[in-house]
Amino acid sequence: MRSLDDRQKSKAVLNVSKTGNNNVGEAFKDNVVLDYAGLRVSDMNTAQKKALLGLVERYVGNGHSKVRKSEVEIPLKDTYFAWIGGTADNSVFYYRVHRPVVMLEFDHQNPANLRHLATNPNVPERSHVHATLRTPNGNDYGKDLLLRHYLLHPHGQN
Repeated sequence: MRSLDDRQKSKAVLNVSKTGNNNVGEAFKDNVVLDYAGLRVSDMNTAQKKALLGLVERYVGNGHSKVRKSEVEIPLKDTYFAWIGGTADNSVFYYRVHRPVVMLEFDHQNPANLRHLATNPNVPERSHVHATLRTPNGNDYGKDLLLRHYLLHPHGQN
């Protein structure tokens, strides 16, 4: 985010204030339909694209996810980078990298189980994060596999 120029930031930043949870691809949101928002990655320079792909590598660079890496890298013209929040070292923020076949998110969240220890339990903290990797319209998360099994393979009642 810090490498973007003012014109790029004006496109990438959806909101400079992060006051709540922003992730949209969390649990039970299978097949979420989300409009693209932010800066088109094709509008980044070579160094910025390389940095973004390095970030993506953190999400998709291991095990079975290597297939997804190739889906993210080419072509970048259909990939968008969006940001909410500050850019200081101690800021809370949200970002999303989104293209037709892959969406990844990082979100500093409001305190959850230890709300009673938080300075303000109604604002995001750096100590509580959610990171997601989704394949939009790919039935990748929140799918009821047992129900699907029963629908595909009926079990008779005895």
